[in-house]
Amino acid sequence: MTGDLIQVVESATPYLTAAVSAYGGAVLAQVEDNAAEATVGVGRRILQRVFGARRDGEELPEELADVIAQPDDPDNVAALRKALRKAMEGDRELESEVRQLVAEAPSASGLRMTAMGERSVAVQANLGVIATGDGGSFTVKRDT
Repeated sequence: MTGDLIQVVESATPYLTAAVSAYGGAVLAQVEDNAAEATVGVGRRILQRVFGARRDGEELPEELADVIAQPDDPDNVAALRKALRKAMEGDRELESEVRQLVAEAPSASGLRMTAMGERSVAVQANLGVIATGDGGSFTVKRDT
């Protein structure tokens, strides 16, 4: 497994957990909720693609049922990530679809930054120097 696939799984996880939090046991139900926010919708589409759409009340895969029961348990979330990773390892089409959904989705945190052009930088917060030119020289003064 490549580090690239791990990165895709990590990027998709906030969408999955948002969908589970919003829909609970109905997350795989085929009902389309047009009012769902984009983040939740992306997570739901990924989960339905991986585990299949279900009728409301149908038995859910154990990894998903565990996250629904205890969404703050990191072991449950890790098991869900592992299920996604394993599904994508053998299915290039699924991997491509998840990549596209995550790339086109709004940020799960509500924040989207874009850096364009040579030496561009996109930073949410910075406590230091960001230099994009050649031969820069900086002196950092520290309080003693």
